[in-house]
Amino acid sequence: MLMKLYKKLIKPCQNFKMERKIRHFLDLNLIDTKSIKELLNLGHRLKSSQSNLKFLEKKILAMIFEKPSTRTRISFEIGMKQLGGEVITLDQQDTQLGQGESIKDTIKVLSQYSDIIMYRGTAQKRLDDIVSVSNVPIINGLTDSSHPCQIMADIMTLEEKFDSLNDKNITWIGDGNNVCNSWIHACKHFDFNFRICTPIDFKPKFHSSKKIKFFEDPKEAVKGTNVVITDTWLSMGMKDQDQRLTKFKGFQVNEELMNFAKDDAVFLHCLPAHRGEEVTDDVIDNKNSLVWKEAFNRLHIQKAILLWSLYMDF
Repeated sequence: MLMKLYKKLIKPCQNFKMERKIRHFLDLNLIDTKSIKELLNLGHRLKSSQSNLKFLEKKILAMIFEKPSTRTRISFEIGMKQLGGEVITLDQQDTQLGQGESIKDTIKVLSQYSDIIMYRGTAQKRLDDIVSVSNVPIINGLTDSSHPCQIMADIMTLEEKFDSLNDKNITWIGDGNNVCNSWIHACKHFDFNFRICTPIDFKPKFHSSKKIKFFEDPKEAVKGTNVVITDTWLSMGMKDQDQRLTKFKGFQVNEELMNFAKDDAVFLHCLPAHRGEEVTDDVIDNKNSLVWKEAFNRLHIQKAILLWSLYMDF
């Protein structure tokens, strides 16, 4: 029975090989389209199979948090344990990182103790430093520049809803932040149209693409759209919060704004949500909100990312 399930779940992705060539999951623009789509397919199969096979038995995931987390921490920890592995969780209070030790020195040691490392932190430079010295796969759990794990869960959620993203209109409203950057990276792999509407001072870094269009008016941006996405305007520890809130006035996703989108348009938010700021209760709790499915799918796509990173071919 287990072997039949193994063949059904894994064999369609070829054979897993325990080779030691390092395969990092860093940013969607650094991964080929074939691998992105295989990862998503594996996520869907893992979710539908509810497999108890311990593919990662005796493997250890080390997680470093320089920024606090709820969903990233829980989804990776539960996912690794469901796959049979073990988890070590570290933050600056638990390590010498908070006492002045360099991130490179920490990783040189930690990568000898563990099989894979997930890093959630701040500057992209720190992630680059980690990758430069690690001898195990590194997963980008979030930096100030990108959040690829979240976008994989988002796309998995939208594939469940629409089957295909071809010709869909996806609209980002609010801060052109790290999550928005990763959506821009995703445009490389999928045939959807991406609309971005932010205050003028908060536009994301942009690489020219026919698939991406900028708007100044949120109502114009969501006209005829299939998906509306936003994120918090205020990250933890951010300065000048009152000033930021003033600049984002008019960019709230509320029922009035959603009425300009398609009748069946869905809403996404990576959480945590600041209700009453970037989104209202009547949107996030609406039947067309996929926020809770989106959060649940973090678990399944994280499991797929762990398997993809630890095994060379599937």
